[in-house]
Amino acid sequence: MIISSHKIMLPSQHRTIRFRIPTVDDASDVCGLVRNCPPLEFNPPYAYLLLCSHFADTSVVCDSDDRLGGFTGAYRLPRRPDTLFVWQIAVSGDLRGSGIGQLMLSSILAREALRDVRYLEATVTPSNSASRRLFTSFAERRGCPIVLSAGFRADDFPGGNHEAEQLFRIGPL
Repeated sequence: MIISSHKIMLPSQHRTIRFRIPTVDDASDVCGLVRNCPPLEFNPPYAYLLLCSHFADTSVVCDSDDRLGGFTGAYRLPRRPDTLFVWQIAVSGDLRGSGIGQLMLSSILAREALRDVRYLEATVTPSNSASRRLFTSFAERRGCPIVLSAGFRADDFPGGNHEAEQLFRIGPL
C-alpha cells in the first residue's frame, strides 16, 4: 500500500519516490540495502523480517525506479507508547543527501494510527555523523527540542567492539 509519493530533485534528474508500509517480501531487499550503508550495523535477517512484519505499521520503505531506495525500522516503546523508537534508517547511495531520511520519518509520523506519538527517540554512535545530522535537522525543522543523553555504554554491547550510543529524544512533536 502506497501511503505517500514525493518528487525529489537530484542532480540532473527528477524522481518519484513512493513511501509505503513494508511487507515480509521487502525483508531481503532491506538486508541488501543495510549491508550497503556503512556505518550501519547489519542485523540478523530475522530482525528485518520482524521489522517488515510485526513492526510494519511503524516502519516504512521507499521505492524509486521500481527498486528499494530507503528503509526506516521503528517501533513504539512498550512502556511509553507515546514514543516512537527509530531502530535504523538506511538510504541507498544514489539517494543520500536528498532528504529521504526526513521524508521517511515524516511519513511514519503522519499515519493516523500514530497521531498520539509525541516523542521520537534513537540511539546513535558518535562516529555516525550522518544520523546525528539527520535527527538534529529533523528536530530543528519541526521546531522541537532535542535532548541528548547517555543511551548505551560500550560495555553494554557483547564482545566489546561497539561504540557507546547516545540517546536522541525529540519532542514533544
